[in-house]
Amino acid sequence: MTKYILKRIVVSLITIWMVVTITFFLMRLLPGGPFSGEKKLPPSVQMNLEAKFGMNKPLGEQYTTYLKSVASGYLGPSMYYDGRSVNEIIATHFPTSAKLGVVSILFSLIIGIAMGIIAAIKQDKWQDRATMIISTIGVTVPSFVLATILMYIFAVKLNLVPALGLNGASSYILPTIALSGYNMAFIARLSRSSLVEVIRQDYIRVARAKGMSGKTVIVKHALRNSLIPVVTYTGPIVAMVLTGSFVIESIFGIPGIGKEFVTSIGSRDYTLTLGLTVFFSSFLVVCNLIVDILYGIIDPRIKVS
Repeated sequence: MTKYILKRIVVSLITIWMVVTITFFLMRLLPGGPFSGEKKLPPSVQMNLEAKFGMNKPLGEQYTTYLKSVASGYLGPSMYYDGRSVNEIIATHFPTSAKLGVVSILFSLIIGIAMGIIAAIKQDKWQDRATMIISTIGVTVPSFVLATILMYIFAVKLNLVPALGLNGASSYILPTIALSGYNMAFIARLSRSSLVEVIRQDYIRVARAKGMSGKTVIVKHALRNSLIPVVTYTGPIVAMVLTGSFVIESIFGIPGIGKEFVTSIGSRDYTLTLGLTVFFSSFLVVCNLIVDILYGIIDPRIKVS
């Protein structure tokens, strides 16, 4: 296991390096720059700004300097927010995205797995059909459409919950549902198909033949093995949701890390865009690594070698 983990860590570091490298040079290929706007700056001012952030140096030297900075844990100063570092911006805005993300993930897993279990147990009955209809709608309707509809009905028309921000428990309801819609629906479909397949296995028939109750067979034997595909899917969505949904945070005016990423691209804030890319990719890689290790815990038949 130790050898496997070390190997995965090396592969993860190489992956992050490739992401940083590609993003670094793509940002330099984009038209415009962090100091180009509607009003053109005087040449002397622009030269001073470029010297301040090291953009007057050769591209290769800029790249090497940035890699050393990232390796030391410092993601550089923001070019858009004066006097603020990328580390500070992440520390300020990530907790907001993480709070919403944790609520959304729990909601997606609990409701999604429950729907999948009901659909599998009641296969080809009205409960199964209702679950599949709901999950199909959840998968096909984009999150921004769902968010807009929810906001219009429950916040604007009925005035039941706040429309913007995260101030109090009620303000989490609409963003959570909008952010969880696709994931919950996909987990429901994944849980159903996996559980249906497991229920048909010989060892489940043997357990039932021994006189075990249906509930015991499902919970103790079938459910655990059917969760492996769900765990596989959970890794990427944890990284995606915890690091913020760009669209949902923009619609509901949530000051999370996703909104900052969109702002950094629009303002050509090279260091902030690169820093957030490093943060996102590292988070995703770590989540995938944890998922791979969890395989052996969930199903002892799987050996990590």
